Parts: sequence; C-alpha cells; structure tokens
Amino acid sequence: MNALTTEWIHVGQLADIPVRGARCIAAGELTIALFRAADDRVFALEDRCPHKNGPLSQGIVHDGCVTCPLHNWVISLSSGEAQGADEGQVKTFATRVEDGRIFLQPGGRG
Repeated sequence: MNALTTEWIHVGQLADIPVRGARCIAAGELTIALFRAADDRVFALEDRCPHKNGPLSQGIVHDGCVTCPLHNWVISLSSGEAQGADEGQVKTFATRVEDGRIFLQPGGRG
C-alpha cells in the first residue's frame, strides 16, 4: 500500500458543516467539498459537477446525493457518479469522523 492510501489528514470539525450542507477545502489546485448528511455521515467530492463544472458545494444534499445548482444533475455522495439518465463522475475521497473531527484521505477515487 502506498502512503496516499493510508494517510489521513484532519480537515475540520463536524460542527463546522451544517446538517445537509457543505464546506470546501483547498487541496492544491483542487477544491474538495465536504458534505454532511442528515445522519452526520461526511462525504468528500471534488467540487465540480461532471456536466458543466457547477459548484456541487452550493447544491442541495438529499437522500445520499447532491443536486447541482446549475442544471439539477444529481450526484451520488458515496460514488461521485451521476444518477438517472445523466452520465459522468467526479473524484471522491475517503472520510472518517472521530470525536467530532473530520479526517480525509488525500488520494481520491474516480
């Protein structure tokens, strides 16, 4: 296993993200959106819709997905894949929450 798959980075507090909301962090030239689901699970996606690069962090979080604010594409928070008839995928990142602290693995998937 390489270091990217095992390294965890503290990126914030669960309390900093509203329920069914998002916050962004910068990772070099990449912006990662951290989403908090209604059940307090945290997901991390590249903050761009695969359709027209809309800011997913400004979308509506619902049912394990986020809806892009530009053209209503629905993206799975767990896989980064477009849902329904739409096609495309954004990079996802593993997250974990410990004692209210959010950790992210920088080596994304997808």
